[in-house]
Amino acid sequence: MVILQREDTVIKFFKMKQFLLLSTLFLTIFSCTVNEKPEFIALQNFEVIESTSKQITLQADALFNNPNDVGGTLETEGIAVLINGNDLAKVSSKAFKIPAKKDFTIPLTAMIPTDSLYSNTNLSGLLGSLLTKKMTVQFKGELKYKVFGFSHVYHVDDIQDVDLKF
Repeated sequence: MVILQREDTVIKFFKMKQFLLLSTLFLTIFSCTVNEKPEFIALQNFEVIESTSKQITLQADALFNNPNDVGGTLETEGIAVLINGNDLAKVSSKAFKIPAKKDFTIPLTAMIPTDSLYSNTNLSGLLGSLLTKKMTVQFKGELKYKVFGFSHVYHVDDIQDVDLKF
């Protein structure tokens, strides 16, 4: 009889331990906010990073705020780079890890071959840019946020004038 009571007590202890563990796990999962999308604030800091005889490297920073308790990933989805209205390059990058509960920026970098700037369709824009020492740069496309199967697409379309340095 004493042995049966001891076994019942041990079984109840393990069941209670499992219940507490599962309860803690569910509370942790459901108390985290993951259904809010990070807020896209703006594209900023358009600049020419490097300029050589073979290519021009442009960069802009995409500024976000993540109100979620967990991070995620952000991927570029073929963001086009237009110079003086001509589609000359695509932003190429790998997925970025997003921090939780924080403002963050991701760099959008594009490498533009200089021979594409000298094409007939872009020649008038190039001459205008050389005279004013500015060029109009537009980043246009999509960024995709992913976390736990939840995803959201951000449409990016921002234009700024960038100073040329000779």
